Amino acid sequence: MTFPLITDWHFYAVTIPAVLLLGISKSGFGAGFGSLAVPFMALAVTVPAAAAILMPILFVMDMMGLAAYRGKWDTKLLRFLIPFGLVGTVIGTLSFKLLDARLVAGIVGIFTLLFLAQRLAFPSRPDSPPPPKWLGAVLTTASGFTSFVAHAGGPPLNAYVLPLRMPPVTFAATLGVYFTAMNLSKWIPYGWLGLLDMRNMATSLALLPFAPIGVVVGVKLAHRIKPHVFYRLVYAGMLLTGCKLVWDGFLAGS
Repeated sequence: MTFPLITDWHFYAVTIPAVLLLGISKSGFGAGFGSLAVPFMALAVTVPAAAAILMPILFVMDMMGLAAYRGKWDTKLLRFLIPFGLVGTVIGTLSFKLLDARLVAGIVGIFTLLFLAQRLAFPSRPDSPPPPKWLGAVLTTASGFTSFVAHAGGPPLNAYVLPLRMPPVTFAATLGVYFTAMNLSKWIPYGWLGLLDMRNMATSLALLPFAPIGVVVGVKLAHRIKPHVFYRLVYAGMLLTGCKLVWDGFLAGS
């Protein structure tokens, strides 16, 4: 019996860097970069296949992130975020087969770039009030949805959480717990949709040794970097993510 593994070297040439970026993002450092993983992998496989292959890798990364940031998250904020994120997961499950993944990617990219433009044109002041809860509910639901469809939940969530100006470690820990909850909620729907087949899971196991590397690098940086540098890098990650998603959604192949 042949082990049902993807053997095309082009796939690994784009996927290994994507896994490393995802690991750095899962640590909370450079949180915008993680949404690039599926678009990069989509150069070699379909978006649903890329999302499925990343599931076991995400589980390992999530567990490492929780261990690294144990007890440093904002519990009150998580009680608000996780229920709305799960609503987004349900919407993603029910609409998955009806969606054009490229269109979803393009829409996420546009809103990411609009958020960054707004932050540059109207930077927040130290005395600025936090975003309203209703906006947080909308953005977090969108995050759960885009996380389910393409593991791209970071940009919508960042649009709500970044203006809260949390310390880098608290930011990293809180996002780590949130996305652990989102990723655990995907397993049964992904299985129901037929995405967790032997070929995808075997390929994921081959990539698994690369999972810890990015997480370890990201955790070390998040503990050592100054807050203003940290958030500049997060914004840079969101800019690259937004541009890549818009390209994939509306410009690639046109």
